[in-house]
Amino acid sequence: QVQLVESGGGLVQPGGSPRLSCTVSGGTFSSYNMGWFRQAAGKEREFVASTSSRSGRSTYYADSVKGRFAISRDNAKNTASLQMNSLKPEDTAVYYCAAGFFVSQASSRYNYWGQGTRVTVSS
Repeated sequence: QVQLVESGGGLVQPGGSPRLSCTVSGGTFSSYNMGWFRQAAGKEREFVASTSSRSGRSTYYADSVKGRFAISRDNAKNTASLQMNSLKPEDTAVYYCAAGFFVSQASSRYNYWGQGTRVTVSS
């Protein structure tokens, strides 16, 4: 059984730079394309970033986070990370990690999901 566990969320001041981590167990981590999604209160879940399997050479970002967020992976640690910089109040959301067999911005293309970690950007 594949399990994803996110960590690193919390209350962050505007302009802050938290780092989210997602640890995967029960599967072959290097074979998964990894994605981060977020869901703000009252809104639908939206794509944030993704990285391809194996080397993670290919990365993709939503326009709203491009240049501020960076996705990465460490296959030796079975971990995907999302470095978030210059946070804004509109980045407040529950952030979800996902694993799948296709690089995609569509949540439906991901097979496994974490439980989510809340990030609140507020002074």
